[in-house]
Amino acid sequence: RWSSASPGNGSGPVGWGVIAAADQVRPAAAPTLASLKRLGIRSAVLLSGDSPPTVEVIARRTGVDEHFGGLLPEDKVRVIGALEQRHGDVAMVGDGVNDAPALARATVGIAMGGIGSDAAMESADIVLMSDDLTALPYAVSLAQRARRVVIQNVSIAAGVMLVLVTMVFIGAQTPFGALKLPVAVSGHEGSTVVVILNGLRLLRGRRG
Repeated sequence: RWSSASPGNGSGPVGWGVIAAADQVRPAAAPTLASLKRLGIRSAVLLSGDSPPTVEVIARRTGVDEHFGGLLPEDKVRVIGALEQRHGDVAMVGDGVNDAPALARATVGIAMGGIGSDAAMESADIVLMSDDLTALPYAVSLAQRARRVVIQNVSIAAGVMLVLVTMVFIGAQTPFGALKLPVAVSGHEGSTVVVILNGLRLLRGRRG
């Protein structure tokens, strides 16, 4: 509180105490960013409507590469556009109403569903149904694995079809005679089973 006069010489107001408040950085923030970097995320950028000094402190504690403070929703959209021109695809993670335009503008918008606003979740491409930051690296890792499996499955299906069709057209011989089209079709259906089993590998390592 403040007194109207100094108890010593009456020269003016003097403070008897100061109450300070500060944003707390989640303990998982820095490890989450480190995990994302290991997964190949090249740059982490902090966009916030908080004052620039506050954002700078948070940036130092979490280890982000760039930070922007004092942003309005339209400012975040502008920064997202600039980042896309510089880096290519950009993923935006947010949970508030002010994040909704940037989530919609980004290549991929990710809303934290546990604490997210309805506007953020409606604007996002992906909604994580908790506010656990460690879900982000898991989601990125799962997406990378899914992409690899899709490429493998397309290669398997197309490769088997190409080989079988070629064998039918050239009249390739088997121990049972020339390969017939019905047999080739059956072989292709067998490759479908392989594709399904390969896709089931994504179920391994699920989060509890």
